Amino acid sequence: MFNRISRRRIVAIVVAAAVVAALGGTVALRAAHRAADAAREKAAAAAVALDFSAADVTHVASAPIARWLQVSGSLEPVHQAVVKAKVTGDVAALTLREGDAVRAGQLLMRIDSPDLSARLADREGALASARAQLALATKTRAMNLRLLTDKFISQNAFDNAESSFDVARGNLRSAEAQVQLARNALRDAEVFAPLAGIVAKRSVDPGEKVAVEAPLLTIVDLSDLEVQAIVPALDVPALAAGMPVEWTVDGFGERRFEGRIDRINPSTEPGTRAIVVHVELPNPDASLRAGMFAVGRIALAAAAAVPTLPIAAVRSDAGQDYVWTIEDGRLARRVVVLGARDDAAGRVEIRTALPAQVPVLAMRFDNLKDGAAARLVDGASALDAASMRRPHAG
Repeated sequence: MFNRISRRRIVAIVVAAAVVAALGGTVALRAAHRAADAAREKAAAAAVALDFSAADVTHVASAPIARWLQVSGSLEPVHQAVVKAKVTGDVAALTLREGDAVRAGQLLMRIDSPDLSARLADREGALASARAQLALATKTRAMNLRLLTDKFISQNAFDNAESSFDVARGNLRSAEAQVQLARNALRDAEVFAPLAGIVAKRSVDPGEKVAVEAPLLTIVDLSDLEVQAIVPALDVPALAAGMPVEWTVDGFGERRFEGRIDRINPSTEPGTRAIVVHVELPNPDASLRAGMFAVGRIALAAAAAVPTLPIAAVRSDAGQDYVWTIEDGRLARRVVVLGARDDAAGRVEIRTALPAQVPVLAMRFDNLKDGAAARLVDGASALDAASMRRPHAG
């Protein structure tokens, strides 16, 4: 019995040892295969190294970045007027509508008021009466002066005649003023344009009764527009009257409009700590309209030179900016932090430290992989020989 158990145990141990040996051989074989595959991949990568010419790369260079201050606001006419009624009456002879052009001094409408004509007639009658009274008082004063000289009347009697003359003269002046007021009121019944422009709003209709100070028409002059831009106080020291401003306006695509800073408010706006900058925008062809939204930029003085790269050399993926460099014969994907951007010069500030001697791909290439073999090829012949191995630029 003991011998049978011992033999079985020996057989089991032998079988287990055989299994372990087989597994070890398998693991070793797989490791050898992986090492061989890695060697083949490395050799293949070295065989298909990407070739780049000097024109394909750039380097970090120090350059000043032009600074731009972005501003925005709505277009408003510099010259506009709300024409109001100066007399009470019914609107008559009104044919203008919104969008009609008017000249300075043009008759816009009339306001019919019979009371004005009657008041003028009454004041003119009072003026005639005052003139007659003054004429009588003048004759009486002259006669009393002769009588006083001949001592036929007392000084007191002459003084009474003199006082009547003064009263009559004062009444005449008052009557003349009243006539002038009545004439002014009758003239105010005719409404004239205070400036040349376009009717932006008509607030009354023909036949409508209006009171004094009632708005009648709104006239705007579109030849000169203005934008009231809100600027942070910290940027104001860099601004000055006369600085040019380049504008784009909604609805005009890529068309640019040139304006200039006209004036800068002397104090900040309550609650915002910002300052209003008034920018004038000439509009000689009246293509722009009041109320349109405009976005502008103001060129500020360039700051000190900073490390920069061409904008085309920087890529962005999922909100992360990066560049491709060639280091130790391989491509490296380096994440970078960008600073100020100068679109006019086509360069952007690089705040991440990049050695100036490291080549950076200056344009976009497709299907690049981090760690892939890469090299710079000098000379046209070498480039021709390696043209089949260059990546596709896009």
